[in-house]
Amino acid sequence: MAVSVWKNLLQTTKERILQQRRVSLYNGAHGYEEELIKKKLQQFGGGSINLSKEDNGIGILTLNNPKLMNAFTGTMMIELQERVTELENWKDGKGLIVYGAGNTFCSGSDLNAVKAISNSQDGMNMCMFMQNTLTRLMRLPLISVALVQGKAVGGGAELTTACDFRLMTPGSEIRFVHKHMGLVPGWGGAARLVQIVGSGAALRLLSRAARVDPERALRLGLSEETLSSSDETGALEEARVWLSQYTEGPASVIRAVKKVVTAGRELPVEAALRTEKDVFGTVWGGPANLQALVRRPKHK
Repeated sequence: MAVSVWKNLLQTTKERILQQRRVSLYNGAHGYEEELIKKKLQQFGGGSINLSKEDNGIGILTLNNPKLMNAFTGTMMIELQERVTELENWKDGKGLIVYGAGNTFCSGSDLNAVKAISNSQDGMNMCMFMQNTLTRLMRLPLISVALVQGKAVGGGAELTTACDFRLMTPGSEIRFVHKHMGLVPGWGGAARLVQIVGSGAALRLLSRAARVDPERALRLGLSEETLSSSDETGALEEARVWLSQYTEGPASVIRAVKKVVTAGRELPVEAALRTEKDVFGTVWGGPANLQALVRRPKHK
């Protein structure tokens, strides 16, 4: 009886945590019309967002529109949302690498789509659509890294900030060029950038639209490491090796680690503590915990 009650409690906890992760930032009360903006975005095709899931629990999310330096077309924005949903439902996932095909990361939005939805209401809906998607990406129970090759510009720079970490290759750059387009970031990039590098550095990067090379990114804390390889295959393999140091171990534990860190970052301390308690309850007495007790490891 007690075991049954405990299992039901754990299942309820897991469902509540999952629901919190998927909750939308915006709804109709904010003037958000998701189906309307999706219909408009669907008119601007080209490129794709591809996802492969490897047996070791690492997902590879590829921005595939190399003719336009992997700029987001309308259909790519919709596909990104679909891939994020797929990742939310991937129970065995532990890590995620986001990168661009053709040795460059992403040049932002396809200008053809931007021009066609240039009225204020459509722009706001597109903004809310991408903020919802990238927030869900950031909240995935996977340890994520953006592999920056070539240029990550505009919306591409914003996408890098939705990952937990960033790796750069020689000669690559991250640049928030929004000022030159008469804009500010609209996909959540400014808020996330402040969290990553602090308000002063974020203000300098946004107001100058400055190029951030790998050396400067390291100094700012925007990048974790500069990889040695510049070619796509070599850099992707280096990124796999780098990520593996954080994803080694049972998926249940790695995912739990990401959940408690996300809670600590986003929630008031009391709510974060309650979430930590809930997540702790899902792994305490679990297979990984029991196996560790049998091994009786000594930590030196």
